[in-house]
Amino acid sequence: MDDIEELRSLIDALNERVSALEAGKTRGPKAERPMTEADAYRVKFGDLKGVNHKEAAKVLGLSYGQIFSCRGSYTFKGVKDKTRNDDGTEIAK
Repeated sequence: MDDIEELRSLIDALNERVSALEAGKTRGPKAERPMTEADAYRVKFGDLKGVNHKEAAKVLGLSYGQIFSCRGSYTFKGVKDKTRNDDGTEIAK
């Protein structure tokens, strides 16, 4: 019987730790819209280049994952440097 009580107490302690860890997760905002090429340029080369993923996501109304994927070149592979202004707008021709 003592073994069962000990196991129950260990399970309760682990459940408390899991709950505390899950409560501390902050991955950033949810996406409000799809990412555009202008956003991708700003994140990779423009005014948001040095900003961390979570903050860039908040500024653009995008998710952490969208920023991460763009910077890692998983998405928007065709976005190249010097093709737009720092704010993502097209360069006047």
